[in-house]
Amino acid sequence: MVGYAKDKQVVLARLRKVEGQARGLQRMVEADEYCIDVLTQISAATKALQAVALALLEDHLGHCVTHAIEAGGPGAEEKIREATEAIARLVKS
Repeated sequence: MVGYAKDKQVVLARLRKVEGQARGLQRMVEADEYCIDVLTQISAATKALQAVALALLEDHLGHCVTHAIEAGGPGAEEKIREATEAIARLVKS
């Protein structure tokens, strides 16, 4: 079971909102909206995606990584490495 299973509908709702923001951005460009207004909306969409990513990361740490550590063995080290790499990717973005 994935860590976000209990919040799956919330995650999907947030992603649908981001999808709507992306469609809105397309409409803005098609309508030749002012560059700064488009950039402002891109920033909002980016922040919304980052919020989803942080929520998923929190669920992963609280569920998947915690269970792997409790079980011990090489699986725990792998989950910690995966989480560290995911954090590194988020920090770089």
